Amino acid sequence: MDELVERLSVEGQNVIVGGPSPSVGELQRRITKMGYVFIKFVTTNGGTDLGVRVDDTRTDLSKADFANGTGIAHIEGTLTLNYVKVRCVADVDMATLSGTGHLVALEAAHI
Repeated sequence: MDELVERLSVEGQNVIVGGPSPSVGELQRRITKMGYVFIKFVTTNGGTDLGVRVDDTRTDLSKADFANGTGIAHIEGTLTLNYVKVRCVADVDMATLSGTGHLVALEAAHI
């Protein structure tokens, strides 16, 4: 398995909402309207900002209050990182736009 994918597959990695202008409103718009969010794993050298295609069937926003900036959003989605298809799983606190996450490899690298 790719070294970066393997490193980010350990559960409990520190993550923040990434992208050009992270905010609660922008996160809500990206999840509900665009279906694409940025999740940044902060413990890698310089951070690893991943663009994630949101999986509506696995994402749970029932505990997130976007209007008041409270609660937790459970976000899941897929992407390809270093030729490896992965699922990103993250729980993001609305108050801080940070939380924990990890990757799950869906298949081996095809180079």
